[in-house]
Amino acid sequence: MTHTSFTAEGFAAFRANDRPGPVHMLNLVRFRAEAAYEDGRKATGAEAYAAYGRESAPVFARLGGRIVWRGSFEQMLIGPGEERWDLCFIAEYPSPEAFVAMIKDPKYRRAMVHRQAGVEDSRLIRTGPLALGGNFGE
Repeated sequence: MTHTSFTAEGFAAFRANDRPGPVHMLNLVRFRAEAAYEDGRKATGAEAYAAYGRESAPVFARLGGRIVWRGSFEQMLIGPGEERWDLCFIAEYPSPEAFVAMIKDPKYRRAMVHRQAGVEDSRLIRTGPLALGGNFGE
């Protein structure tokens, strides 16, 4: 089973959690070899996702979003061995409302065509930032 968009229930739960302060969204993305545009245009999944990034960036920035971490997937050490990710990053939003505003923005919604065409599978995990500690458990 692949996951390329959230469910209505998942989005409702996100909105119900109105904890104040920043939200970190861990993004794990696997691209299609060939993008699946409904209009038949040709691109790789990576090219389509790059177009999504370019077109959505002004909305993301206007709402106070920023990328706080990016990494390249190398190996699944604990977890399903068949899982691989082409892109891993954490996007920070100043509040849950900023994320919701981005999702509802017409320019962002137009950019989503590229994301949906280019992504084969993904994970989007909401986290709350914590203070750094001296070990794994704190």
